[in-house]
Amino acid sequence: MLYRKYARRIEEFLKTQPNKILLVNGARQIGKSFIIRYVGKQLFKNYVEINLKEDKEGDGVFAKVKSVQDFHVQLSALAGKHLDKKENTLVFLDEIQSYPALLTMLKFLNQEGRYTYIASGSQLGVALSEAPSVPLGSIAVEEMYPLDFEEFLLAMDCGANVIEAAKESFLKREALSEALHDYMLRQFKTYLLVGGLPEVINTFIETRNIARCRKVHRDIHNLYRIDASQYDKDHKLVIRRIYDMIPSNLENKKKRVIVKNISEGTGHRSFADYADEFEYLINSGIALSVHAISNPHFPLSESEQKNLLKLYLNDVGLLTSILYDTNVNAVLHDDCSINLGTVYESVVAQELHAHGYKLYYFDNKKKGEVDYLIDDYDSLHVLPLEIKSGKDYKVHSALDNFLSTPLYNINHAIVFCNERDVKEENGVTYMPVYYSMFLYKSEQNADELTLPVILPPEM
Repeated sequence: MLYRKYARRIEEFLKTQPNKILLVNGARQIGKSFIIRYVGKQLFKNYVEINLKEDKEGDGVFAKVKSVQDFHVQLSALAGKHLDKKENTLVFLDEIQSYPALLTMLKFLNQEGRYTYIASGSQLGVALSEAPSVPLGSIAVEEMYPLDFEEFLLAMDCGANVIEAAKESFLKREALSEALHDYMLRQFKTYLLVGGLPEVINTFIETRNIARCRKVHRDIHNLYRIDASQYDKDHKLVIRRIYDMIPSNLENKKKRVIVKNISEGTGHRSFADYADEFEYLINSGIALSVHAISNPHFPLSESEQKNLLKLYLNDVGLLTSILYDTNVNAVLHDDCSINLGTVYESVVAQELHAHGYKLYYFDNKKKGEVDYLIDDYDSLHVLPLEIKSGKDYKVHSALDNFLSTPLYNINHAIVFCNERDVKEENGVTYMPVYYSMFLYKSEQNADELTLPVILPPEM
């Protein structure tokens, strides 16, 4: 079984939030159902799981539910012998976005308190907007993402003690030993190829065959494209086009979404005209958003520019599958003809999103562009990040311009690169890119690892 830090969050919620229902939102194929099922069976004597997507595509039993009483009748007909009291019965409503009306009903199920409930969905943002009314106060929506690099390391049999030691070095701004650095960088580059989707990781563990992994990548990528095509008829084709354009957009110099390219010359529409399509891709979890900032002050949300947007795929393995197929040399062996900047930026976006950050980038015609800006909640300042995949990692004119602007009052930045040494020069801290796994929005999210100690592979 793959270790997921999110399991602890589900467990803590079910133990400490009896008066709310947790809704776990995230893309399909990231392991939501598996981890909820695992935790639910550990904590509750009686566990009932209803897949509402399968129900909608099958008999549609729950489509006919109009009241709490109707719901209980159908639930008891399906799983009556597994229903007892609230404290020992968990009802898991999977793919709840299939029936937006059930989202409204959660409020009344919660108030009634007959059983404990948990729900998950892949398009909850869309479904909540379509629900007759949103049950505020009765639900808590939390995001789940593919496995981050730390979880990937654990899946590769890297011991928790090794990761904790690396974290201590990060906090002290110290470099790892040369042997451990080489090991971490090899694993990081493997992660670029495999990514964080559970089925792909399990395939890699079983076979070590990248071609087999690519087959799973293609299947999941096509599943996401099909999901986009199932959206309402007025939006589905445009959503699919925007999604298909993400890799090519990232290969452009600016990397951001260009509205005129979406319309394919059939008439210029404004950025606002595509708001629903962007929201679908982001809320369904298959795309990660990064908004532009031209006036970088804490908190960054106050300066967000809605009409300048970058979109990244939710998993770096999907991106390298599209870009390089089964050719691993482009990633593993520093092929000088391949620029991995897009891939490195994508994986850091994936890490930071998984760790609670909302991402922004700095865009200024005169000063240039900085890859990422995040809110540093400890210092109440903005922290700029540059991601470098090559040997010219000290060349960053836009970042230099950014730091030298007195108006911004920002005098520190981080450059993530392939180098082992950690050093600071002119307000810039250079550190290895795998250290990005230790950036968290708050220490509350940075769960301590309590796994059995496993020695890392020979280095």
